[in-house]
Amino acid sequence: MAPKSEKITFTGSGGDALAARLDLPDGPPKAYALWAHCFSCTKDIFAASRVAEGLTAHGIAVLRFDFTGLGASDGDFANTNFSSNVDDLIFAVEHMRAHLRAPRILIGHSLGGAAVLAAATRVPEAEAVCTIGAPADPAHVAHLFQDSRAEIDARGEAEVLLAGRPFRIKKQFLEDIESQKLETGIGAMKKALLVFHSPIDATVGVENAAQIFMAAKHPKSYVSLDTADHLLSRKADAAYVADVIAAWAARYVSEDEIPAAAFPPVIAGPGTVVVSETGEGRFSNAVSIGGRHTLRADEPPDYGGADTGPTPYDLLLAGLGACKTMTMRMYANRKGLPLERAVVTLRHDKIHATDCESCETADGRIDRIEAEIEVIGDMDEETRAKIAQIAEKCPVHRTLHSEVLIESRHKTSDA
Repeated sequence: MAPKSEKITFTGSGGDALAARLDLPDGPPKAYALWAHCFSCTKDIFAASRVAEGLTAHGIAVLRFDFTGLGASDGDFANTNFSSNVDDLIFAVEHMRAHLRAPRILIGHSLGGAAVLAAATRVPEAEAVCTIGAPADPAHVAHLFQDSRAEIDARGEAEVLLAGRPFRIKKQFLEDIESQKLETGIGAMKKALLVFHSPIDATVGVENAAQIFMAAKHPKSYVSLDTADHLLSRKADAAYVADVIAAWAARYVSEDEIPAAAFPPVIAGPGTVVVSETGEGRFSNAVSIGGRHTLRADEPPDYGGADTGPTPYDLLLAGLGACKTMTMRMYANRKGLPLERAVVTLRHDKIHATDCESCETADGRIDRIEAEIEVIGDMDEETRAKIAQIAEKCPVHRTLHSEVLIESRHKTSDA
């Protein structure tokens, strides 16, 4: 099985769709890393793709994404700043936490390095942080706009050329980077730090590496990239960085991040749902639906799981809630009612049977599902109530209330 790369989209801090790429190793990942690209670059810059390729060869999966307004991501670059980039990083972490595993390694190139240093304390799962040609102060990039600074101050914005491409830079961007102070955060992040820098870096001087290194507490390491340029444009330099990160991070990344065993998901055929254990943790399962959709199921850490997906009861509530909103939508469309949006909030718990006057069961505990239905649209209260009542007639609701026959059989090896 060859290493593979998948396209991913997630929502950024400003509500825009951000484009990402997940590079996966051959076999189960030992750990996940998150890459932050350089200023005005993209996730597909040579350094990012080459280092990610090198890390997958060592069993490390890498998520790299385009910040808002750059590359294939939506949004307006002119409305972003260093703070919003850091927030985009945190949204990437939250996406990984929900759909993959939280990153144990944070890697930032150039201004992306400053961004991971600023974000590190907000990622408790991360144990190792790497910077490559990073400035010690985000305001370092202000020199790129020096010729346009007067226009930016006067008009509030100006168009500048960065790497031969025009970008709109607003005054708020300069004010934001000038307000950032990383030194305190670097000293407080309590994570292993690896600083890469070239002594001949003409974009970000090597003295920045010294400032970052001195601000950090141990464990910390510095690696000189001797003849490398700022963008790691030579393949050998990018491969070297990947090899060093993999060897160095192995000392700090928790062993429990590495699953004892892992299995590929079993793909369901049309009209079927297949749930199969992944081998990652005690309860993690892969869910394949009709061969078209996949998701995870798990239990939270309090129950011995790794929280890689919703719980079985979460999935049950999701199915019921989806059925209710779809039923209300079908009814409103058929009747020509101005339903703008239906929202169903569900909760599950167990109560004593004696607390339920309408239940047939008299002893023990019974399951209770609470569904709060919100009908949004330009309608009177009577019409809203009627739409809400229709939700009770959804097929899944009826199934849960009806007599259900579940037939299970053991699939033998020759079946």
